Formats: sequence, structure tokens, C-alpha cells
Amino acid sequence: MDLYLIGYMMCVWLSSWRVLGGYPIWWSLALGQQYSSLGSQPILCGSIPGLVPKQLRFCRNYIEIMPSVAEGVKLGIQECQHQFRGRRWNCTTIKDNLAIFGPVLDKATRESAFVHAIASAGVAFAVTRSCAEGTSTMCGCDSHHKGPPGEGWKWGGCSEDAEFGVLVSREFADARENRPDARSAMNRHNNEAGRTTILDHMHLRCKCHGLSGSCEVKTCWWAQPDFRMLGDYLKDKYDSASEMVVEKHRESRGWVETLRAKYAFFKHPTERDMVYYEGSPNFCEPNQETGSFGTRDRACNLSSHGIEGCDLLCCGRGHNTRTEKRKEKCHCIFHWCCYVSCQECVRVYDVHTCK
Repeated sequence: MDLYLIGYMMCVWLSSWRVLGGYPIWWSLALGQQYSSLGSQPILCGSIPGLVPKQLRFCRNYIEIMPSVAEGVKLGIQECQHQFRGRRWNCTTIKDNLAIFGPVLDKATRESAFVHAIASAGVAFAVTRSCAEGTSTMCGCDSHHKGPPGEGWKWGGCSEDAEFGVLVSREFADARENRPDARSAMNRHNNEAGRTTILDHMHLRCKCHGLSGSCEVKTCWWAQPDFRMLGDYLKDKYDSASEMVVEKHRESRGWVETLRAKYAFFKHPTERDMVYYEGSPNFCEPNQETGSFGTRDRACNLSSHGIEGCDLLCCGRGHNTRTEKRKEKCHCIFHWCCYVSCQECVRVYDVHTCK
């Protein structure tokens, strides 16, 4: 079923739901008309929904960076949808709703942990890339990576200043996570886990110079990894996320909630691990209370025994099968020089969907 159609249907269901104060509704700036006009029109910080005072001040002081913040959230959402494309919850966003994932993120689940991590990583990544591309006057290349070169190469190009991108993400994305409760502690932890992933995977990227590409000399610069690699890494962290329990402590400012690992015999989570403290719904059936869309009519993989397979994705309800004809390019030939000619073939595929 088309995601926009689902979004429209769910929008009707969700119209009466209250947007909770703790929900990061500023993420909605990455979707729809608001996002598409962000880079081409003056930004009115006061019109961005869900900003707390600290975020509003940041927006006004660093308004050049806000299009990159929006781009980063959009990047995170797209990567979430890629990583969860074969799971019961597939990171679907709801059109025309400030709570873009509905109430799914109201609970302190693994899904919430992943979305916070990937969105925070996306903001840091997009800001870093924008600075290296010279689109902002308040940031640029990383000047720390200079000095003695390595064997067979020298510093050159524009090293990406990931530390600055991480700082922007920390200042902006964590601005609302200052409450003394367990959910703020969880969100801060997972936000940082996402950002740390970028710093841990910075690497040298090089370009060869010399006659006929001989690579006699290489110039290298410090670069971020591909965002897909970050998504793959964080998806592994989602699968191994640590379950926590909430503890309350009396401090001078009042009661404060902290998180402790539920199982002492497991490895204690580090700052690079995701944490959660509430169980996830099974997402098998539509449920407006949990935000589940269900899995009916979802395409499944008949040959897989994993979560994307018809047995698990369809929650035991079985599946339907239909044949589908698709036109594809085939028998392609490269002609010197330089073009490719192809024929058009019609191929028949079996498509399996959940009952």
C-alpha cells in the first residue's frame, strides 16, 4: 500500500491525538512544504513548531545552519525507512502531522532509541558536509588535520570538521532533553550514541595525482563515512540495544530519574550503545494507541526465514500471491564510442503480500 495513502488514512485516525510536550515535533521541519522552502526563503524561527527557548535562540543566532539541520533530520528519516523496510514497523511517517511518527515514539522502546540516534547523527552529518562544501560562512574545513604527511601522501583537499557538526547536533537536538526524568536521560544517551558513530568512523579519503593516473602522489583529507554505513552500524546497535530499569534518586533539585542496566550479567552499555526501558508492541495489527499500521498488504519475502519473511512479517496470518509483469531493460550492448543500447523485456514476478 502506498505510504502516502497510509499516511492520509492514519492522519484521519490521529487527528484527535495530543502532541506530547516531550515529542521532538521540530523534526517535522524536515518534511513537506516547510522543508522544501527552507533553503530558498527567509527562515522565521518562531514559525518552526516545537522549538524550546534554547533551540529558538540557536536558530536565530545560527540561522545559516538551519537548512542543514532540516536536511540532517530528513536524511535520518530516509535512512530509518531503509533500515526498517523489511520489519513490521518500517519507520513510516504521517503526512500533515507534527508528530511525524505518530505515538510510536511516545514509548521508550528500541524504535525510539534508533530514531533519536539516527536523527542526531543525520544533523551532525549534514552540518559537517555543508560546512565542507562552503555553504555557510560560519564554518568550514577542519584545520587540525595538517602537518607531517604519511608515506606516499600529503594533506590536501578539505578535511571535514565533524567535531563542529557534532557540537551543533548536541546543542540543538539535546536542548529539550534537560528534564530530570528517565526519558530525557534515554534520549540524551541515544542522541550521543548516534553522533559518536560519526567520530568513530572518520577516515582518510585520498585522490591520486600523476601521469595517466599513476598515483605518484596522493592528497588526502579527513572525511565522514557514507551515511548508509552509519545506518548499518546503528541498526546493529538497535539489534543489541540494552534494556534498562528506571531508578529514582532524591537530589537538591528534587527527584531525579536515572537508568540502570536491567541485567547485571550482561555487558554494561557504553556511550556507543543504544538503551531503552519499555517493550515494543508487535506492530502486527493497526492500533491508533501505539501508532502501529499493521502489516496487512505489506510485501514479504517467501524464501526468507528472517523478520522480512512471510511467516514473521505476516504474524502467522498467511499471505497472498499474485503475478506481476514488469518491463525491464535487457540484452544491453556497449557501442564504441560511447553509448549503450538495450532491448525491452517483459518479465513475470511473483509478489507475496500479507493477509
